[in-house]
Amino acid sequence: MPMTRRALLQLAALAGGLPAFSRVAGAKTAARGAGFRYPEETEPHERTFMQWPNNRKVYDDPDFLFDLQGTIARIANAIVDFEPVVMMASAEHHKAIRKRISSKVELWDIPTDDLWCRDSGPSFVVDGRGGIAVTQFNFNGWGNKQVHGNDGQIAARVAERLGLQIFDSGLVGEAGGVETDGHGTLIAHESTFVNPNRNKGSKAEIEAMLLETMGARKMIWAPGIKGADITDYHIDALARFVKPGVVLIQMGEEVAPNDPWSVSAFQTRDILAEATDADGQKLDLVVLPEPSDIRVDTDDFVSSYVNYYVCNGAVISAQFGDHQADEKAKAMLANLYPGRKIVMLDIDNVGQVGGGIHCATHEQPKV
Repeated sequence: MPMTRRALLQLAALAGGLPAFSRVAGAKTAARGAGFRYPEETEPHERTFMQWPNNRKVYDDPDFLFDLQGTIARIANAIVDFEPVVMMASAEHHKAIRKRISSKVELWDIPTDDLWCRDSGPSFVVDGRGGIAVTQFNFNGWGNKQVHGNDGQIAARVAERLGLQIFDSGLVGEAGGVETDGHGTLIAHESTFVNPNRNKGSKAEIEAMLLETMGARKMIWAPGIKGADITDYHIDALARFVKPGVVLIQMGEEVAPNDPWSVSAFQTRDILAEATDADGQKLDLVVLPEPSDIRVDTDDFVSSYVNYYVCNGAVISAQFGDHQADEKAKAMLANLYPGRKIVMLDIDNVGQVGGGIHCATHEQPKV
């Protein structure tokens, strides 16, 4: 059986190997202080980065891993119809990968462990004057819960290949744990960052590092949940900025008091409903219903429509086999992202291991 991301909470002892990240000379300069910001995902992209999963300490079932790799190939093949895609993997895997991905997908010889490029891949910041750099999240396997000897070095290796400066505030975490409107406002769960498995120090100190890392001015925190899944509850499976002032959130109709995920989601919703962004504007919350009659029904399965990816000209989202809910989600995304094609894919095995399409992708903005 595949190891789910929740099951990997029990495998912290396997973490280690190579250093979790690489620092370069001058890397102590943070993005915000240098006048850089992390753009919102709808801004034009140069390319999409993805990672090829292959580590057998993470995926001990070869048949499941083969099928999971096929899903990653299917996501890449969908995105490359709209913008360039780079698949990162050690060169030894390239021949096998090439048989499964479009000829338009570029292969880079950057070793990987797992598929979660949103978390361990390169995060880019821009200065609005043609400058671009990589801002480090110093990925440590979600608090040393999973092996990351290769994944912990990906961001620095991409920066080196592209000849880009690395900004580093000292923050440890993942880009999937924070949402930005690209204009100064961030939302995140405290459980992901204000957590000793990633960062020491006070909430205020960690907030300052996150704002510096993203080039932002305002932080909106919700509590989240520590320890229930490997990510400590990433925000991008629950709520996403559509544009400044508009947040899409996936919710049930009413809170389930005995379900900590439901309680936390409604708590996040209530906080966002009262919050203002960096410019003092109230947030408009758009609620997307959850699917119910889905193909996979397990506690670990992530059935998140909001974990979609916005690329040039399209939104790539999951569908879960609940025809009514799938069509509702597609219609809502089409309304929220006019002019973009809505492409919905079966990514059930990615959901089985705790994530979605957004988790598996990372954009490089065009400058």
